[in-house]
Amino acid sequence: MSLTTTKVVACWLLTVGLLAPGADGLPVAVVAGSEESDRSAVDGFRPQTRREAELYQILLQLEREVAQLRQEIRAEAAARDGRGTRGGHRAKYEGDRILPSALATDPLLAQQVDSDLRQAAMRAMKKAAAFYHDEVASHRGYVYYYSLDLQQRWGEGKASFDTIFVQPPGTPAVGMAYLEAYAATGDSFYLDAGREAAEALVAGQLESGGWTQVIHFGPAKRLGKYRKRRGGSWDFSSLDDGQTQAALQMLVRADRALDFEHADIHEAAQYGLDALLGSQFPNGAFPQGWRGPVEPKPVLEARYPDYDWRTEGRVKNYWDYYTLNDNVAGTVADALIDAHRVYKDEKHKAALERLGAFLILAQMPDPQPGWCQQYNYETVPMWARKFEPPAITGWESQDVMETLIKIARYTGNEKYLEPIPRALEYFKKCLLPDGTIARYYELKTNRPLYMDARYQLTYDDSAVPGHYGWKQPARFDSIVRAYLVAKSGADPAPAPAAKELEDNVRAIIRGLDAGGRWITTYAGERLVGQPDFSESFRYISSAVFSRNVEILSEYIALSGK
Repeated sequence: MSLTTTKVVACWLLTVGLLAPGADGLPVAVVAGSEESDRSAVDGFRPQTRREAELYQILLQLEREVAQLRQEIRAEAAARDGRGTRGGHRAKYEGDRILPSALATDPLLAQQVDSDLRQAAMRAMKKAAAFYHDEVASHRGYVYYYSLDLQQRWGEGKASFDTIFVQPPGTPAVGMAYLEAYAATGDSFYLDAGREAAEALVAGQLESGGWTQVIHFGPAKRLGKYRKRRGGSWDFSSLDDGQTQAALQMLVRADRALDFEHADIHEAAQYGLDALLGSQFPNGAFPQGWRGPVEPKPVLEARYPDYDWRTEGRVKNYWDYYTLNDNVAGTVADALIDAHRVYKDEKHKAALERLGAFLILAQMPDPQPGWCQQYNYETVPMWARKFEPPAITGWESQDVMETLIKIARYTGNEKYLEPIPRALEYFKKCLLPDGTIARYYELKTNRPLYMDARYQLTYDDSAVPGHYGWKQPARFDSIVRAYLVAKSGADPAPAPAAKELEDNVRAIIRGLDAGGRWITTYAGERLVGQPDFSESFRYISSAVFSRNVEILSEYIALSGK
């Protein structure tokens, strides 16, 4: 029985009178015996109904866990606000859900952080994962953010209980964190949690083979045409923001962890990978999404428009054309590399090599040897959305260079490194005074390009729409280092030693409250999905959960060697 279940039962027993507050305010049995007695606390209790018999067995289990439970309740009691019955020591309820209200750190964890960090990491990770799996998940999946009482949920806007998100940091990200924890510990709890997340993705796979941003398990305006269950008519598989790529990575990794014995997960991974390969053009490019296999197009090098790109070249269905927007190159490469590593099928590696070939073709000629977000079938930069003009892109160009290095390292072919020096030399001249990089640089003039509140092109960044990232961090120094290492043939930097992670691990453990939550306070930063949070709003983040579990898993694995 999980600790979460135990706490729920304890609160129910308080309600019906089988437990009562002891002298210190903590629950003890009201039947014969006491917590210090040699006798069982349930001696003399004779169940009269089947339900009472079930609770009798649970109470016996509760007794075995009472030491741990009492310490947790003591921490919670110290943090409670005194509302509710029985001196404020009964957990609060809303509907049928117990609401974790502890803010204090688990006292056992506080001790172990200094005495046995690996054990503390394992305990903290299990507590956090149990909370996320048992309390946070709906339909075995996840969204981006949750209110502390779990009654409000957000992805790209508010989300209902019957909607889970595929787009990171939603269901695939949380599921892959579970699998990392399983690999580090061998604890089947994490494997089961990862399997359930993968099954949720299987339930949301479209007939066209990929995924869209969300999976609906209830009525919705745009309901997917799901392969495995009844749905609607929407059948557009999306590569935008890593949606299909993340789902495929999760299924591939779950398939491996389950020894390829889960038929639905294995079949969904194979079907999805085949659909992804079917969406790749002969030149190696991918569209933003697909409804079926793409039509062949000519293989051409990138060139500048020979028309007025400000007023011409717009099309409605930009998503059908070659795209690098929102780091499609890197996320697709990651999915193909995972597939090749797991299944050893050369078709996945060949697709990766074709992607690298397209990135070479798509590099713009001098004087701007960077890359653009979107190209037409003649490999000419084109418009996408009304705020995404044909232009050199500082953000996606960084992803392209990192992807070329990744492909070169994986395939052992240095040709994928050839475009990088010219691009780095060019972008050194593009940095803004504050050290950031503009999202767009005007073709030929190289002036940073923005839009005003009416979505008119401008060189003035003072009134840009707030929903878009017009300036981005520059990663060129790290790209230079990665390029030089790849060019030399040296191995990449080794994984950190466990000792190097200890400070971070301690901070993560100390940040976990007694209810198993990592709570984030909003300070005005830009968040994925751009939720309408007020300053100092406190929430639970799937991205924080996944990152912390991955770090704890890495430390547990390294410290156990």
